[in-house]
Amino acid sequence: MPSSRASDPDPYVPHHGSRDFVVDHYDLDLRYRVGPNRLEGRARLDVRAVDTLDELRLDLVGLRVARVEVDGARVRHAHRKGSVRLRLADALQPGGTAAVTIAYAGNPAPATGAWGDVGWEELTDGALVAGQPTGAPTWFPCNDHPGYKATYDLSFTTDAPYTVVANAPLRTVTRRAGTRTWTFERTEPMCTYLATVQVGPYDVVASGEHARVARPAGRAADVRHDLDRHDELFSLFEGLFGPYPFAGYTVVVTSDPLEIPLEAHGLSVFGANHLDGSKGSDRLVAHELAHQWFGNSVSVRQWRDIWLNEGFACYAEWLWSEASGGPAADQLAREHHGRLAVLDQDLVIADPGPRLMFDDRLYKRGALTLHALRLALGDDTFFALLHTWTDRYRHGHATTADLRALVRELAASTDGLEELLDRWLDARGLPDLPPGGDPSSRGAGLRERAARPR
Repeated sequence: MPSSRASDPDPYVPHHGSRDFVVDHYDLDLRYRVGPNRLEGRARLDVRAVDTLDELRLDLVGLRVARVEVDGARVRHAHRKGSVRLRLADALQPGGTAAVTIAYAGNPAPATGAWGDVGWEELTDGALVAGQPTGAPTWFPCNDHPGYKATYDLSFTTDAPYTVVANAPLRTVTRRAGTRTWTFERTEPMCTYLATVQVGPYDVVASGEHARVARPAGRAADVRHDLDRHDELFSLFEGLFGPYPFAGYTVVVTSDPLEIPLEAHGLSVFGANHLDGSKGSDRLVAHELAHQWFGNSVSVRQWRDIWLNEGFACYAEWLWSEASGGPAADQLAREHHGRLAVLDQDLVIADPGPRLMFDDRLYKRGALTLHALRLALGDDTFFALLHTWTDRYRHGHATTADLRALVRELAASTDGLEELLDRWLDARGLPDLPPGGDPSSRGAGLRERAARPR
């Protein structure tokens, strides 16, 4: 199948994103009242044309546009079925730029689609954004395509009792007439679906040397107990994957239970049911942290490659288990292989289709692919591959083809590797795992590897 340009519509979400332009920067100035769930926004988008452009189409769902300006001049627009269309007075040539400002307001709500409700979600006391894969347009106008990244500035005003957490470190908080305005540092480049705000009655405290935690005061003891090895986890991942890619990391814990944890650029969100004092979600804490390297810094160009996000994060769970005194990755791999072997064999992980892109089998089979690769390459080459991957594509995009190429580049011998990757990535049937790895690489050996200077 011929590869698509990053600017082409993603075939998994063909009604999101434009093929004609990119947004290099978003400047969002938002006001939100928690009680009535009322959002008012002004978004400035720095647009750059890819092709000759006389019309813009942006994604915005469930909110009403009041005014649109291009380079300071008001223009007419049409807003239907989640798309805002506006004509440019002067066409942009490839590489040409324009500043588009949109004023909008309404009661934000999740967008319902093939993967359930995504986007803006009210909590019992506050709100959160769960953007993956198509939730970003529920709270700001955007070019909602995974193949683009932009920097963001965010100013967010809300009721004074509430705390706001977003994708970058906090710059200032100013209080005025019963409200507080939270202004955040400019982000590193990120995909629209990874943009988020979290609003709630949170206290924000340090969690060891590497992270902050935003949680209700009443959950302090449970959260502290469940994250008591978070520094060890963070250091392990930096040793195995390379330096942490962002300016900071925040763990948000809501008062409400959540169905699943959520990752976003620079933060992860857990429900009260996940960090409840039982340490029952230890693997999920590892999974969401791993996404900061795999998915958030190194991002997919198209959703067909989602296994690069989820397979790596799932395998990181197994590496943490191996290093922290639990079952070794090889043991976990063989257990999950046995479970997958009795399930339907209708999944091609390199192109699962939109219906199966979040199927748990993709997560586990992606992790098994990496374990098979680790066994074939040996630990030295495999972990060198992880470091090279996160460094070469830092704050950018990568594809399955890029991973194949990197394997060929780093492997001492490519004998059998292409066939191994073909079987794991492109075939429906579940391949056999290679023989088990050297027991000396487990546990303490993995920790020693992570501690080696680079």
